[in-house]
Amino acid sequence: MENHIKRAKRELIRRGAILDIYTDTMILPDGKQEEWDFVSHRKGAAAVVPVREDGKILMVRQYRNAIERETLEIPAGSRDSTTEDTRVCAARELEEETGYKSDRLTFLISLKTTVAFCDEFIDVYLARDLKRGTQHLDEGEYIDVEAHDIDELCDMIYAGTLQDAKTVSALLAYKNLLSREASR
Repeated sequence: MENHIKRAKRELIRRGAILDIYTDTMILPDGKQEEWDFVSHRKGAAAVVPVREDGKILMVRQYRNAIERETLEIPAGSRDSTTEDTRVCAARELEEETGYKSDRLTFLISLKTTVAFCDEFIDVYLARDLKRGTQHLDEGEYIDVEAHDIDELCDMIYAGTLQDAKTVSALLAYKNLLSREASR
């Protein structure tokens, strides 16, 4: 099926610190026009699944205004520029948010978080061989670091208590990797 939807116009509604919000005027296959919302996450992002020597995964607990509660997530953040390597971003966010470093970051999965209205992408890395660094949170950032095993985190996913899409996707990808490694 060929898609004949075309954008006739894109109007910037608001420029934010990390997001731009637009109204797109779209021409549908039947010739009618509709307005669609579009959110541009200008720089993209990276995230990391940090695994300690004991197999526990470092998670960050922080308040999220959009859902008015704290969430448990993998460390993540926006790139500093559109050209910054996502591996560099993931390493920086790992240390900033957890206080740990790793020279062993391997690509795990790439995500488009909300394709219906946003172009955000997140590259997720696996960090092993963690070494103590220094946690240095951004201004206004309040994070608690917790360690959980993968089975406990998967139970939280299936119980609906862990709902952050990047975290769910990354943890399930990591669990799959563990299964593949165990079968070799």
